[in-house]
Parts: sequence; structure tokens; C-alpha cells
Amino acid sequence: MNRFLLVSSLTLTLACGRRETVQAPAPLPRATVRLCPQAPAAEAGWVAATLAATQRATLATRLAATVKRVLVTEGQPVAAGALLVSLADDDLQGGLKAAETAEAAAAAQARRMENLAAQDAATPAELDLAHTQLAQAQAALAAVRSNLGYTQIRAPFAGVVQTRRVNDGDLVTPGMPLLDLEGQGALEFIGSVSQAEARGLKLGQTLPFETEGRTGSARITGLATGGDPVSQRGSLRAQVVKGAAGLRSGAFGRLQVPQASGSAGQDPTVPASALVRRGELSGVFLARNGIAELRWLSLGAAQGERICVRAGLAQGDQVIDNPAGLQDGQPIEVAR
Repeated sequence: MNRFLLVSSLTLTLACGRRETVQAPAPLPRATVRLCPQAPAAEAGWVAATLAATQRATLATRLAATVKRVLVTEGQPVAAGALLVSLADDDLQGGLKAAETAEAAAAAQARRMENLAAQDAATPAELDLAHTQLAQAQAALAAVRSNLGYTQIRAPFAGVVQTRRVNDGDLVTPGMPLLDLEGQGALEFIGSVSQAEARGLKLGQTLPFETEGRTGSARITGLATGGDPVSQRGSLRAQVVKGAAGLRSGAFGRLQVPQASGSAGQDPTVPASALVRRGELSGVFLARNGIAELRWLSLGAAQGERICVRAGLAQGDQVIDNPAGLQDGQPIEVAR
């Protein structure tokens, strides 16, 4: 027993006497970095926008049916009222025949009761009932004919088919988009503006624009500030009034707003080369007191080669350009 206690005590003493050596992490090497240039004056005051037709529609049906035939394809011009998509209507055709038969029977009964009433052989109540039944039959027939109209999808205006979303034999449901149609009339720019950018704008104001190497002017037809509770950006619509020749729907462009570079309240921008992307997160490295600091950002729309920053960056922050291999907290030296 004593020998067992002595061995156990010796084992415990040796175990407690062990020391594990923990090596401190090696310090990060000092990196030489370059700062991003400030946004040039030419970049200031421009709002990204997309060119679209002022007259456009997404065509759908309010019935559940099978597509019998699609008569158009993308890029095809169509006239107003032209048949675009035909849906199967066998069940509705049967309902139409039943409704027509019921309406004819109700009309015959109403005429019969009118003749009897003229001979004092029918009461006024019987005559009123016959007229009521006729009106109900006529309403049911009109409803069936109206539903049949939704099986023939026609163009509401003359234009060009932009998107074909269904094929022959597809099953469609109420409200399901079938085609996208754009008119061949006026064009407009659609974009978004921050609250600061919208301060100098008003309905009817004319703004210069650039798109695909062309320039012109567009008149503001719609302006809503702060429409998005997350980004705090509103919608902007401006119809092209000068320089519309040769423009195409879907082209990217930009509108010049009356705001100088670096003005108070303007959203800062960073070049795309400065961004660090990790999964769905985007950020930049800032130079602060000789240390690289990683800052996550909320990004907005592109403005040329620069990206608008909605949140996370303030005017005057020193952003590091091309931060490949840089780590958060790493010592840095700014190249002169």
C-alpha cells in the first residue's frame, strides 16, 4: 500500500512539473502601400441610370391554363391588338355553350311569362322572377365570354417583344408573366439618388446625360427621395428630350446632377481596385496611424470606375489601393 502511494505521488509530481512552451505569433512585417487618389472632379455629380422605353408592359393572364401556342419571339415587332399567346380554352368553351343554352332558355321563359301576363294568366311576381332569371343567365354568359378573352393575349400597344417567358405546352397560373413588351416611342433614364443628390433636383428640370459615347439632355419626370428604408435612396426618372437618335433600350448611362465634388452630404466613392471581398461582405483597408484597418462597407451603384459607398466610410478617410495580401492590424508605410 505504501509503495503504491509513493509511486502515485511521484507520478503526480512529474506530471505537475511539465511545462508546455507557447510560442508568441510572429509580428506582421511592415508593408508599403499606396493610397487611393481622390475622386476627380469629372466623376462628381453623376448618377448611374439605365435607359428604358417609357411605354412598357409585362403581359400575364388571370387564368390557370396550358399554353396552346406562342406566336412571337424576342425582338419581334408587333402591332397593337396583335395576338401574342393563345391558351387552351376547352373547358371555357364547354362553359360557354352551357351559358348560352341557359340564357336562351331564360329568354324564352321571360317571353312566355310576358305573353301570359298580357292575358292576365301570370302574376307580376312570376313575371319579375322570369326577368331576374334572364338577367342572371345573361351575366353568367358575359362572365364566361370575359374569361375567354384572357385566353387570347394581345398586344396593348405597338412595340417590340423584349422577353418571352413561356413556351408551347407550359402550364401558367394567374398573374404569371408571359411576355415583356416595350413601345417604340420615347425613352427614359431610370436610376436612384441619395437624399443629398436629390436636394438640387425637381420635376421638369433638365439634366445632361452620357451613354455609349453619346450625349444629350433628359427632363425629370419622376423623383422620389428616401424610398428605400435600407439604402435611403429614392427613384429618379428622366425622359430623353435631346439626343435620342441611335439610343437603345437597356443601355447603361449616367445623369449629371447639380452637385460639386466634395460638397457636404455627398456620398464618398472608392475605386473598385481598393475593395476587399470575402463572401457577401465588401470592405476596404484604411491607413490609420501606421496600421492597416479593415473596414466593412455598404456599397451603392457604380459611378464609372468608382463605387458609391452608402455607409461605413467618411470623407477624408485614407483608403489603401490594391490591398492584396494585407492583413487587419498590419504595420504599414505609405509610399510617397
